[in-house]
Formats: sequence, structure tokens, C-alpha cells
Amino acid sequence: MSGHMNRLQRYALAACGIILVSFSGRTLAQEDLEALEEQAMKAAVAAVAPSVLRIETFGGLETVGRLLVGTGPTTGLAVEDGYVISSAFNFVQQPSSILVTMPSGKRATAEIVGRDQNRMVVLLKVNSEEKLVVPEFVPRAEMAVGQWTVAVGRTFEGSEANMSVGVLSARSRIWGKAIQTDAKISPSNYGGALVDIRGRVLGVLVPLSPQGQGEVAGAEWYDSGIGFAIPLADIMPQLEKLKRGETLKPGLLGVALKGRDLYSDPAEIAACQPKSPAYKAGLKAGDKIVEMDGTKIVRQVQLKHALGGYYAGDKVKLVVMRDDKRIEAIVELTDKLEPYQHPFVGVLPWRSPASDPGVVVRYVYPGGPAAEAGVATKDRIVELAGKPIADVKTALEVLANQEPGEEVSLKVIRDGQAQDLTIKLATLPTEIPDSLPPAREPLQDSEAEKPAVGEVDIKLPEEKNECFAYVPERYDPNLAYGVVVWLHEPGGFDRQKLLARWKDHCDKYDLILLAPQAADPSRWLPTEVDFIYKTLDDTITKYNVDPTRIVTHGYQAGAAMAYMMAFGHRDVVRAVAAVDAGLPARARVAANDPVERLAIHTTFTKKSKLAEGIKAAMKRLEQMKYPVISKELDGDARYLNDEELAELVRWIDTLDRL
Repeated sequence: MSGHMNRLQRYALAACGIILVSFSGRTLAQEDLEALEEQAMKAAVAAVAPSVLRIETFGGLETVGRLLVGTGPTTGLAVEDGYVISSAFNFVQQPSSILVTMPSGKRATAEIVGRDQNRMVVLLKVNSEEKLVVPEFVPRAEMAVGQWTVAVGRTFEGSEANMSVGVLSARSRIWGKAIQTDAKISPSNYGGALVDIRGRVLGVLVPLSPQGQGEVAGAEWYDSGIGFAIPLADIMPQLEKLKRGETLKPGLLGVALKGRDLYSDPAEIAACQPKSPAYKAGLKAGDKIVEMDGTKIVRQVQLKHALGGYYAGDKVKLVVMRDDKRIEAIVELTDKLEPYQHPFVGVLPWRSPASDPGVVVRYVYPGGPAAEAGVATKDRIVELAGKPIADVKTALEVLANQEPGEEVSLKVIRDGQAQDLTIKLATLPTEIPDSLPPAREPLQDSEAEKPAVGEVDIKLPEEKNECFAYVPERYDPNLAYGVVVWLHEPGGFDRQKLLARWKDHCDKYDLILLAPQAADPSRWLPTEVDFIYKTLDDTITKYNVDPTRIVTHGYQAGAAMAYMMAFGHRDVVRAVAAVDAGLPARARVAANDPVERLAIHTTFTKKSKLAEGIKAAMKRLEQMKYPVISKELDGDARYLNDEELAELVRWIDTLDRL
């Protein structure tokens, strides 16, 4: 028995020895692998280090917008003897002087000679006889997701470059302009190199954002594990232009696409902006873009990706499908589109459901194009600019391809007879009618199933914010209702007082009042725009909503949020009504859009501390050809009185104007 136990003990000890040897072998192998990886990383950094140069800037602005600009050293990358590429972020303060530390340690003056405003890099010319070491770069075809990457910068004194290790997360980000890494990217290495394990340059490190286009866009993501680099393979073909002092700008096509879903809707043109490259190339509303320079286009997002890397002046070959025919067009992209101004026929549409196609005229603006042409109330518009009109939506689509001053045909049905007219389109009016006729037939009691009406509490899953809505008691699901998104001032609001001001207006003008609330009643946070949008989306899902009459409205900080919501969700919001608030610096004000119409109504008092800023903001929007109504009142800052609120509601009632 004891001999048997001895044998078992020997076997157990032997097995333990095998396990220990195996475990220690794996540990040693892992340690060896990690050591080899570390050596490879250091070798990669050493290979590119002579090309990664320290840059110092002096003078210039202390702040850009609301961003406090740092004054510390930054980084650049040698791309040719005497020339260094860097991130535009490093020079946003417009420095008065620039110094580059050469490989020898000597410092030389430099100046910006070229700017790429599409990829947000700048080219510096260095005033030195010392030769620069130009690195090898990686062709795009050799880049693979998951490969090792090293972010290399040089912001510290001495010979050591700073480094951060990660992997290549994606090969085509920021609409095809950048590659992505999870290495730590920050102002300490912006302008530096992202290299592979062999020390070859993948790209130049820059802050970028899919939403913003400025030099500081994306800077808020530093050290987040989301970093971007512009492939050096994309920069080098533009080097000669940059050396000549050119400023390269994003290429613009000048089309608005149909549909709201970037990721599922086809790239069908809803409108070609007059005088745009697409318009000049003969593209038309209804064309479906299916190919660009050999790249197949199925969804809108693919067109945006394909277009993202092109510059103004580039010529692209587009293939569109029109009436089942394949049509090719060469389009020369531009850097700037003329501000678009919405044309105006001069009528308001009748809103009761109609059995016949067309738009029945509810109201004719005195002195407007339609009035001059002889259009009368109850006329039914069936054709505009040679296009059949089925409803308000199709009329707006046709108008989106026209501009003020154009003469267009108009066909109306009056007393059963067709009449052909010609009108000269005008601009949208800045005056609000003193009174308006009813927009529909009197409501009849409906037996149709309807959602909750009256005061409705809205609670969204996983949202701590509160929200309520008022839906007219006689809500008719067959009728489309406007939505006023009321955003309160700091301190919150009294629900009953709010309803006392708005209930009768909602009942009379077929409006739903939506009142989302800040989590902290004393202030709104910019991030709460997402919550506001969710409440609006929930309302649109549950009720029959008129897409032409969706308005964000608020007072003071609430009005600032109204601007943020409107400019952040142009695909949904059609108007802003702001009281005593300027345009927030965070609001991304894009060009006026032919399809995504946005009207502005602002009210402020002469003694408001924001008065001058509001005037300047409205002037800017007017120059961009947004339709703006600006009301300056006497006295101290305040919300609207009953008469002023009634006028605002009448303005909201005209937002479906043609």
C-alpha cells in the first residue's frame, strides 16, 4: 500500500513539475513577446523621430470662440526638405512667430505657406539650410484594421519623442478623410506622426469631428481613445499646391438629398441649388446618384464618404439614374455656394384633408406674386413650374429648385375650370398678417381611435428629465398639427401658468405644446438637446404632426436651447422663436438649405444686455439668406405679453406658406 502511495506521489510530483515547467514556459514566452514588442515600438519611434519636429508659437489670440488656446510647444512632421506639415489646430491662435527645432537641436524660424481646410493641416516653410529627414509613408492599401500604431509627438525639451501605443481602429473615418486609432491623441502630439511597427508614417495626427469643420473641431476628444490621423498618402499629392501658397477647401456639389435617414435612404436629389456645380452640370431633382468616380453609391452615407476627400476645383464623374436611364455628368466642385434664398408664391394652403390632388388656397398675401397674377382663395393649385402638384410637400419640393426673381408657370383650378398663370417668385415675407382666415373646416366629432389628449405626461425610458404636452381635447387624427417645443428659462416654469397662456392658442391653431424640462431647473445643459429631440420624436410618432410647423421656442437660456435644437436637427425643426437670447457659440449654423427650411423669429428689448449681440447674430443670419423677423421692444428684458404672443402664434400659423 505504501509502495503504491509512493508511486502516486511520484506521479503527482512529476505532473506538477510538468505543469510548472509548462506554465513558466508560457510566462517566459509571453514576457519574451512583450519584450520584443516593446523593442519594436522603440525601434519604430527611433526610425521616425528625426522627422518629428518640435514647434513653438509666440503671440496671437488667447481665445478662439470659447476655447482657451494653449501656448505650449506642438509638433510637426517633415515631408520635404525645408517643409513641415502640422495640424491646423496648433496655429488657430494666429501666432506672430513660429520656431521649429531642427534635428541638430538648433531652432529656425518658419511660416505657414499653405492650408488644407478639408483635412485641417497646414504646411510650414522652414528658414534653414539644415537638411530635414523625410520619412517613408504607408500606402493606404497596406493599412489594416488591428495593426499596431504608435502616436509620436515632440513637445518636450531634449532628444526624446513622446509616444502612445494603440491599434488602427478604422481605415475610413470623418467621411473618408481620416484613419482612426485608440492610441492617446492630444494637443501634446497633434501634428505628429502615427506610425506602424516599422516606423513608417501612416498619417499626421489631428483633431477632427464628423459634425464640425473648424480647426478646433474634435479637440474635446483628446486622450479619449478616439484619435484621428490624416493619411500622409493623401497629403503628399497636394504638396505642390500647398507649396505654391494655395488654400485647399472642401469640394461642394450643391445638392439636397431626399429623405432623413443618411444610412438607409438612397442618394436621390431633392433639389439642385441654383448656380451650383450640380445645377450647371445638368443634374435635376429626382435624379438618383448611383456612382461617383467609379465608386458605387447605394445610400446617402456612401455619397458623403465618397465626396469627403475631394477639394474645390476637383472634377468628379457622377452617374445618375433618371427615368430608368443611366446618365453621366462631369461636375467641377466648388468651395462656396451662393447663399440660398427661399422663393415665395404668396399663398397659405387649406389644411382640411382633400380628395383631389393639389393645394387649395386658404389665403393670398396682398401684393404678393400670387395676388399680382390673379390667384384667389379656394383656387386649387395643380401645377407649378411645369411640375404636377399633389400636396404641400410636392409644392415645397418644386420651389426648392427655384429662386426669387424667376418667372414660373402656375396652373389653378377655379370653379372646375383650369387657368394658366405666370408668376414672378418673390422672397419670404417679413411682415406677419394682422388676421388670418380659418385653416380648415370646423372639427367634427370623430370616432377614430386617438392617442392621449389634454395634459399628457411624457416619461421616456432611461431619462431622468420630465416632460409634459398639451394636446387639444378635440384632436382629430385626420388633421396634421403643428408642434411648439417650449423651453423654459432658468428656474423652471409653472405648468398651469404656461397652459393658461397657450391652451386657447393650441385649440384655435391646431398646435401641440411640448414642454421638456431640464434635469436641473436652474439651468440647461447643452447635452440635454438629445433629450429634447427624443421628446419631439416621441410626439411625432404618436400624433399626426405637420412637418412644416415644428417650432422650438423659449425665453433667455431656454431660447438659446431652442437655437441649439433647431440648428442641430435641421431635418425636423422648421422654425425658431427666441425671446431675449443670442445665437449660442455652440450652435452649428450651416448654410440655408433649399429643402430643410428654417425660419427665425426673435424678440428682444432695447434695455436687454444681449440686444447688441442679438442684432449682430440676426444680421449674420440675414446675410446667409435665412428668413428672419426681428422685433425690438421698449423697456427691460421680459417675455411676451398677450398681444405679442398672439402675433407670434399667427407667425407660426404661416409656416406652411408657399
